Amino acid sequence: MNLIQQFQALQAKLPLIAILRGLTPSEAVPVGAALQSAGFGLWEVPLNSPEPLESIAAMREAYPHVLVGAGTVLTPQQVRDVHTAGGQLIISPNCNPAVIDEAVKLGLISLPGVFTPTEAFMALEHGAHGLKIFPAELASPAVVKALLAVLPKGSNIYPVGGIAPDNMAPWLQAGAAGFGIGSALFKPGKTAAQVRVDALAFAENFRASKAG
Repeated sequence: MNLIQQFQALQAKLPLIAILRGLTPSEAVPVGAALQSAGFGLWEVPLNSPEPLESIAAMREAYPHVLVGAGTVLTPQQVRDVHTAGGQLIISPNCNPAVIDEAVKLGLISLPGVFTPTEAFMALEHGAHGLKIFPAELASPAVVKALLAVLPKGSNIYPVGGIAPDNMAPWLQAGAAGFGIGSALFKPGKTAAQVRVDALAFAENFRASKAG
């Protein structure tokens, strides 16, 4: 199974991306265990976290069946650094074609941040595998529905920002493929046990919202 197939399989199982901003290398393995036990298979360590590449490497070694990568990736050199650390996901808050191109060239999954149709089409033209609507607090389910009406069929949109277990349903009804979940799931000082409780709540509410 190649990386794209692995991403698609994990997305089909539970398309929730854990955004672990502020994670430290010593927390990486226990927090990873909490996420895996709740069914999360897509993990992002933002590059403005303490020693993010060490955390990514530790998680990749301990959990080979999930996809781990970096967020807040802003330059092609950072893409290369993440790749060297073993990262597989390249997630950005913005749409930088050079970053997307480098990720695709290295065979990584690219999920850039977009907010307009122009950015969305540009990202897809450069080979992005999904689109991160950020910040979702400034958007709405209606925005996702409108974008999907004009984007190529099968385009995947992930709202990021302000997502909670009880507000996913309207986005899913509009066609969102999944979500990136940040401080509601993890923030510095939160124990692995607490992360597991919240991860389970997100997973349960996602499945209920999807079924509903």
